[in-house]
Amino acid sequence: MTELRSVDQSLPIALLRARENLMRRFRPLITAHDLTEQQWRVLRVLDDAGASSVGEIADEAVLLGPSLSRILAALEQRGWIERRLHAGDARRSEIELTAAGRGVVADVAPRSEAAYREIESELGEAEVTALIAALERVANLRSAHDPTPPGRPRRA
Repeated sequence: MTELRSVDQSLPIALLRARENLMRRFRPLITAHDLTEQQWRVLRVLDDAGASSVGEIADEAVLLGPSLSRILAALEQRGWIERRLHAGDARRSEIELTAAGRGVVADVAPRSEAAYREIESELGEAEVTALIAALERVANLRSAHDPTPPGRPRRA
C-alpha cells in the first residue's frame, strides 16, 4: 500500500492555507461593504470584463451556476448589477455593473491595491508574478479523472 504524503507536503492543503492567509487581508475590505467573497468576485469580474453572460461570469469567478443565480439576484436587488437580453441571442442575458456597482468596486479598489502592495513588499513583485503564473499552470492541468478541457476560456 502506498503511503500518503505528509500533510505539510499536501498541495491541496498548502493551497487552502495560502488562500485563507491571503483572504485575511482582503476579507475586511469586502465585509465592510456587506459583501460576501463570492459577491465580490462577481463584481470584480464584471468590472474587469464588462457586460458578460452568466456562463462567462461563472467561469471567471469560479462559481457554480446555482450559487451564481442567488448571488446575481442579491446584487441585482441592491442595484449593483443589471440584466438585459443579449443583443444577438434572446435566450441569453448579459449582466453588467450599474453606476452604483462601479462605485462599490471603486470604493474597495484602493484598499485592495494596498493589500496587494503589502503582499508584494513581503514576497517581492517578481515572486507574486511567478506565483500567479504557476497557479495558472496548476489550474490548467488535465486530470485523468476529468475528460473536460482544463482551465477557463480566455477573453480575446
